[in-house]
Amino acid sequence: MNEPEGVWQNCTNSAIRRAARQLGQLYDEAIAPSGLKGTQFSLMSQIALAGRDGVALKPLAEALVMDISALGHTLKPLTRDGLVELIADEKDGRVRRARLTALGMARQEEALTLWRDAQARFDAAFGAERSAEMRALLGFVASPGFAKAFRAGKPDA
Repeated sequence: MNEPEGVWQNCTNSAIRRAARQLGQLYDEAIAPSGLKGTQFSLMSQIALAGRDGVALKPLAEALVMDISALGHTLKPLTRDGLVELIADEKDGRVRRARLTALGMARQEEALTLWRDAQARFDAAFGAERSAEMRALLGFVASPGFAKAFRAGKPDA
């Protein structure tokens, strides 16, 4: 590696953010023909998992490790473009749920095909086993349990 030295070499947060920006750019390029950005595709994929009943916004935000206002900001262009609709919860009308429209399901499927190609390219460049291991590690870092342990932990003085 002929990388200049930088803070990311000593700071986990900086290293992850730098890698996330690069991967975000690469995946955005890969799925660009669908008209979606990587963040939009990820959000729509989470919503798609919920099916026709949709998913309540608060648990969706928690699953994505976002605050509810950031989720609302990310949903705006998707609702404006008719890809996602916000509906009232059948049991509690105060709760809003997000679900894909028919157009949203088609767009998400189109992007999924492009994403699969990007994922295969990542696995080829990084190694499929290392890729799976990294996703598991990052999944742990994104978990509430890790956040709790991080906040409770204090380095020895």
